[in-house]
Amino acid sequence: MTGPTADGRGARPAENTGDGTRVVRAGLPEPVKYEPTLPGPVFAAHFHLPGEPTGPYTYGRDENPTWTLLERALGELEAPGRDGVETLAFASGMAAISSVLFSQLSSGDTVVLPSDGYQVFPLVRAQLEAYGIQVRTAPTGGDAQLDVLDGARLLWIESPSNPGLDVCDIRRLVEAAHARGALVAVDNTLATPLGQRPLELGADFSVASGTKQLTGHGDVLLGYVTGQAGAAMTAVRRWRKIVGAIPGPMEAWLAHRSIATLHLRVERQSATALALAEALRTRPEVSGLRYPGLPDDPAHKIASQQMRRYGCVVSFTLPTRARAERFLEELRLVDDATSFGGVRSTAERRGRWGGDAVPEGFIRLSVGAEDPEDLVADVLRALEESAR
Repeated sequence: MTGPTADGRGARPAENTGDGTRVVRAGLPEPVKYEPTLPGPVFAAHFHLPGEPTGPYTYGRDENPTWTLLERALGELEAPGRDGVETLAFASGMAAISSVLFSQLSSGDTVVLPSDGYQVFPLVRAQLEAYGIQVRTAPTGGDAQLDVLDGARLLWIESPSNPGLDVCDIRRLVEAAHARGALVAVDNTLATPLGQRPLELGADFSVASGTKQLTGHGDVLLGYVTGQAGAAMTAVRRWRKIVGAIPGPMEAWLAHRSIATLHLRVERQSATALALAEALRTRPEVSGLRYPGLPDDPAHKIASQQMRRYGCVVSFTLPTRARAERFLEELRLVDDATSFGGVRSTAERRGRWGGDAVPEGFIRLSVGAEDPEDLVADVLRALEESAR
């Protein structure tokens, strides 16, 4: 089964190619006559290894040809044309997040986390503190993390934040953190590499859950970390080996296959999300509407400076928990499910999980690939029906 070339490289797209061209070519090996364009998944716990272990593939927990192609593809999207960038794939987004936090921090260190970040972060904070790591938090909006940076070893940014969709000035925070000797990791899940590129904004790590819009079909759990090759990424790789939080070859292959349509999906979903947000602006029962692509959104000015596309998620609040639940029940084209970024629209009342500081009627709606007119009409109809 054909894998990467001996030097680990394939036909990398030129730096100035468009996003659509880049995603369909990303990570592909050099073509071989009679072989598939994207080789199938390699299932192997071990590899034939006579003599000294000097080859690229020795044991399935450390490397796999299917990961190599996917990791190269992700690196080409996160840092096009940039040499010396390393990407590591993980079994989930949380595995990727944990790998950075726990490989870079030791007892006595200080980390700055967003207070409005992903709802699993309270559990992460508790574990960090159990290891003797001091945790400071501040909201994403208003670059509030600047005020608690002194003495930190690592700054964790989530922009746009999930689920509130606040945005911070990544470059400004990176410069301030680096001036204080801190590393910076950016959770790029909601934006995707087609929405923003944290490494170009100066971050040390771009971290994401590939479970969401990157793969887009709701059938793969995956995560990854991209950063400049060196000691920091070596530590991340070592943590992956220790913990064994590796992706399966089938998941890695499905993810790579799905990336080929990322540009089409992101373009469609971003345009529909904006149309939906504009329609919701006129609804009297809707408050707290957030979408960074809206010109009057509090985050739009900064988002427009560092994002190329604004994502597929719209958030808003309905007057009560009961109204929100009736709204979700009335939707016909939107599944009541957690996660986001899939080709089928989903929505949920985020308060049901208890980990987000949001009102009881807060809705996070992820726009899929349905016809925009159909989706907007369904949401508006559900709002009407839920009022009865």
